[in-house]
Amino acid sequence: MRTLGELGEQIVAEWLKSQGYEVIHCRWRCRWGEIDLIAKHQPSNTLVFVEVKTRSKGNWDQGGLKAISVTKQQKIYRTAQRFLATYPYLAEFYCRFDVALVGYQNNCLVIKDYLENAFQISD
Repeated sequence: MRTLGELGEQIVAEWLKSQGYEVIHCRWRCRWGEIDLIAKHQPSNTLVFVEVKTRSKGNWDQGGLKAISVTKQQKIYRTAQRFLATYPYLAEFYCRFDVALVGYQNNCLVIKDYLENAFQISD
């Protein structure tokens, strides 16, 4: 049985595919952390690192938005750097960090908000 988080990631992955993205990794892990979804959009030469926050009814953190702290952003960024070091042929793509907020609506999980370019890290 899938966890709530896994179901949210699946919903977002299917939505990304419907938007013309190719999901190339789900839950990519390294010693720095994990990136929920990594997708590429060939026409725009964009590589997207997606953090998915899935929340049950009555959550307290704005649907998961408050869970994307500066520390969490830096962790995702370091993990993305490791990913690009592992797959250097993807380093030529423009990279973007998105956040997908998934929650309940009419007793179904749905994407409540999708934030493109939700954060940027400067070296």
